[in-house]
Amino acid sequence: MDWFPLLNSLRIALIATVFTFFLGIFAAWYVAKLPRLVKGTLDVILTLPLVLPPTVVGFFLLKLLGPYGPVGSLVMKLWSARITMTWYASIFAVIIVTFPLMYRTVRGAFEAFDQDLIYAGQTLGRSNTWIFWRVLLPGCKQGLMAGTVLAFARGLGEYGATSMVSGYTPGRTATISTTVYQLWRENNDALAYRWVAVNVAISFAVLLAINLLEKRERQSAPRAPEEVETCP
Repeated sequence: MDWFPLLNSLRIALIATVFTFFLGIFAAWYVAKLPRLVKGTLDVILTLPLVLPPTVVGFFLLKLLGPYGPVGSLVMKLWSARITMTWYASIFAVIIVTFPLMYRTVRGAFEAFDQDLIYAGQTLGRSNTWIFWRVLLPGCKQGLMAGTVLAFARGLGEYGATSMVSGYTPGRTATISTTVYQLWRENNDALAYRWVAVNVAISFAVLLAINLLEKRERQSAPRAPEEVETCP
């Protein structure tokens, strides 16, 4: 059993998740501070890939990164390199597909955060950068963790956009999802079931780990002191 599809899927999902992590956090932070009209417009644009079919996302990427696209032709001219039909082309696809999950989850966590803590930091003379890194992010780590896991799990199983920009080449661009599809076309159900089991096992392990971390976080969180009624 060739394990390249697993290794390729893991590296694509991990690299894309790193970019999605930071992009989602900073986009949610800056959009949350904008006026309502601007915020609503940007929110629609940033979450659009969440509702678009992955093949549509892949089509736009092909037009952008392909040899005749604005970005792909420039790379071809400067470095004589091709972006599409390579394993790293899938990284661009996974970033676009998973970004809305990270953005929406983190934005929800930011909006649910107690704003009084931010105001308290401002009254103490702390900068917005200090408040962002030392107050907001630690207070929203459950949302950050949930968004990261969702983005990674979604990227690990992405098929539509990645198959269009990377195709299927054994030992070069094959992922778990494209391998399952190819094996189904070849009527090799036995091997396809193995890859399906691998994908399910990884997804289950990731979700189980996040649940255990959340449980540990709840257990270690300090409890509020009990209120004591006093007579007037």
